[in-house]
Amino acid sequence: MQFVDYTKIFVKSGDGGRGCVSFRREKFVPKGGPDGGDGGRGGHVTIRSSRELNTLLDCRYNREYKAQRGEHGKGSNKHGKDGEDILIKVPVGTQIKDDLTGEVLADFEIEGQEFIAAEGGRGGLGNSHFATSTRQAPKFAQPGEEGQERWLVLELKLLADVGLIGLPNAGKSTLISVISAARPKIADYPFTTLVPNLGVVKIEDQRSFVVADIPGLIEGAHIGAGLGFQFLRHVERNAVLLHLVDVSDIQPSDPVEDFEKINKELILYSADLAAKPMAVAATKIDMAADGERLKKLAEHCKKKSIKFFPVSSATGQGIKDLLFHLSDMLNRRGD
Repeated sequence: MQFVDYTKIFVKSGDGGRGCVSFRREKFVPKGGPDGGDGGRGGHVTIRSSRELNTLLDCRYNREYKAQRGEHGKGSNKHGKDGEDILIKVPVGTQIKDDLTGEVLADFEIEGQEFIAAEGGRGGLGNSHFATSTRQAPKFAQPGEEGQERWLVLELKLLADVGLIGLPNAGKSTLISVISAARPKIADYPFTTLVPNLGVVKIEDQRSFVVADIPGLIEGAHIGAGLGFQFLRHVERNAVLLHLVDVSDIQPSDPVEDFEKINKELILYSADLAAKPMAVAATKIDMAADGERLKKLAEHCKKKSIKFFPVSSATGQGIKDLLFHLSDMLNRRGD
């Protein structure tokens, strides 16, 4: 299934039905009074969060949602039927914004939240409502109110406890495949991962948490370089960040520079994002023969008071300690 986390949709609620102008016409009721019924309400367009979905794919290909108008009122005080509502389901984690103003209208963080995106127009009153002692035969009724219409922006931001960040080939996909049941595509070239992957991690004392592998972060990601601009929004939902840095001998770049490149992108994208609790995992230590890159990164993290874990997804070294620490970080945030 194609992963879609951003789209625009047009919503239009139904117009209200017209009120009716009518008078009683029974055979034995001379000079019958007004009996025009009210028009029905136009249908609402409602958006609801659902855990059954994990992408905005449906809204990408069906971008217009127009609800039914209300029926017009009829004689004998018969009210028009309300227009049918339209229900749009979106994944939990979806944020709804007004396309013109950018205002956040709704933020779905739990299952079953609802937002009326366009409220149906009120039905007009029939002429029976306007009869008075001095105006016994009103020959007018109200028109129905027009429905609302607008363009909305839907943004999906994955809800995960821990976000895995780092340069391409830092080992994010491999780590999430080892610590959870997630099975992302893994290869030895950049941008193997084209969509975020979610995995549930369970550790020995029955604790569990959700991890998200955030792909495509490179220098310049905050302005659209690589794939990072598309996926940095997902990191905003994460409670804790785990920064992965490749310290293997086959990696030519400086590990401290790699670490700071991504940190700089977080700061430029959002100061709040950069302030999130963070731990660092030095990956692929099984391929770090001389250990110089590992030592250099460890000293840098010590200076910055960031918890540091040397790990190997291939051998499992350091993984257990890392997971317990991440769980403790999450528990401290919940206290």
